[in-house]
Amino acid sequence: MAPTILGTRVDPTSYENASSLVLAWAQKGESRNVCAANVHVIMEAHDSPEFQMMVNAADLITPDGMPLVWVLRHMGYAQQTRVYGPELTLKLVEAAAAQSVPVGFYGSTPEVLERMTAKFRALFPALKVAYSFSPPFHPLAIEEDQVIVDEINTSGVRILFVGLGCPRQERWVAEHKGQVQAVMLAVGAAFDFHAGVKRQAPGWMQAAGLEWLFRLIQEPKRLWRRYLYHNPRFIALILLELIFKRSSHLEL
Repeated sequence: MAPTILGTRVDPTSYENASSLVLAWAQKGESRNVCAANVHVIMEAHDSPEFQMMVNAADLITPDGMPLVWVLRHMGYAQQTRVYGPELTLKLVEAAAAQSVPVGFYGSTPEVLERMTAKFRALFPALKVAYSFSPPFHPLAIEEDQVIVDEINTSGVRILFVGLGCPRQERWVAEHKGQVQAVMLAVGAAFDFHAGVKRQAPGWMQAAGLEWLFRLIQEPKRLWRRYLYHNPRFIALILLELIFKRSSHLEL
């Protein structure tokens, strides 16, 4: 049984293992959903049992944030490393190009999609981008959504990267499992990073678990609540959970 962090499942995995699973599902044309979990996802799930149930039903949940990696190591998964959404995206795009697996992108703005796909095509000339769409921000009517599902399936996409922001993207991939005949990955800010419209934190900050600080400095108005509200609560709650688990183990 996979471990849980504050009630949300996080799968001990690696880039190699995650990529192999996604490519195997894609080659078979299976409808699957993958989430890259970080503190934001964990806390949104903690605050909403309905959202947590939705995330926990995903086919794969990778430890996207370093705090989750540290918790998994503390739980006994000593070799666990980060499986970061933007990096997993790049690895899968490269593998998809090599294996002639059509990919698609759903989310963000037309400008971001254009810049990102141009970058990927330059890096991997054999890449088949079969679908690319920037949806409106407002909720779609059932008929509008069905048109999009039909377009995705008709395009032949086998791996669909979804960048709508948490929790919207996790909900979207969960709700469309069984409808979209592709492996859907909720990959957060990967679109903006690969398009070059937002800067990624330096490697040392990522390794130290300080990526949140870098991003907060870059976008304080948009991200202050996410980090200053969720992060302290996560630390307090995870410490309580780990202490409780330790006490329960000692009693046994």
